Amino acid sequence: MRVRVIENAGFCFGVQRATKLAFETAATTQGHVFTLGPLIHNPQVVQKLKDEGVEVVTDLNGVEEGTLIVRSHGLHPTILKEAKAKGFRIVDATCPFVKKAQSYAALLKKEGYQVVVVGDRQHPEVQGIEGYSGGNILVVACPEEVKKLHLKTKIGVVAQTTQSLSNFIEIVDELLKSARELKIFNTICGATMVRQKATMDLSRQVDLMLIVGGRNSANTTRLAKICSDADTPTYLLETADEIQPEWLKDKKEIGVSAGASTPNWIITEVVQKLESLAA
Repeated sequence: MRVRVIENAGFCFGVQRATKLAFETAATTQGHVFTLGPLIHNPQVVQKLKDEGVEVVTDLNGVEEGTLIVRSHGLHPTILKEAKAKGFRIVDATCPFVKKAQSYAALLKKEGYQVVVVGDRQHPEVQGIEGYSGGNILVVACPEEVKKLHLKTKIGVVAQTTQSLSNFIEIVDELLKSARELKIFNTICGATMVRQKATMDLSRQVDLMLIVGGRNSANTTRLAKICSDADTPTYLLETADEIQPEWLKDKKEIGVSAGASTPNWIITEVVQKLESLAA
């Protein structure tokens, strides 16, 4: 059995930057250090940060003075304003690509466009983008949702950075049916597009795909869907312990990919487990 791992699996630039900032902050800061929601969507990394003293809180109520590390997905500007008013020290670990999406959404709003965000309304990144665009936006996850909207003729579009390019294009095509003027910022992260294409290409060459990463990670679950859509047997797992030997029966080539918030040590453990089962 042969195990093949895509070249760019694991941490993207934004996640690597955020985790580095968080661990450095934990090591050099006295007092309460916390994030509002998990720093990244990977439970194992979040647990390691907790072990180093970084607490995850769900809101700022009752939180005493300390250091707030802004998660990689960013925060709603109202929440940041509240945190500053409470006197918290702010360490901004927002992904630079997310910041671009925030600024483009704000620009579109300022220029009078009806802002449409391609993404998941419940995702913290999208909620933050909504705040930077004044709060009056439309969020769509698929082309079918566009058909149900009451749209203006002057529309501006940005994307959640982990969206698939194909879905983004399909939604833009649908928006074109209503728009007289359409301004588009493709804010999908370049690393996301590269990882998705590499994963799709590999899924067509192997007998089984394993996608490694947090089940709460949008980009990880999207990788799994890409492989499933290619009719390749696919499993999403967070750790090597979840691998079942029966998955590998009669399989000659196993493909491995991982989300942008998956650390290399977890990917390595998965590969080592596969190799031990094949021995």
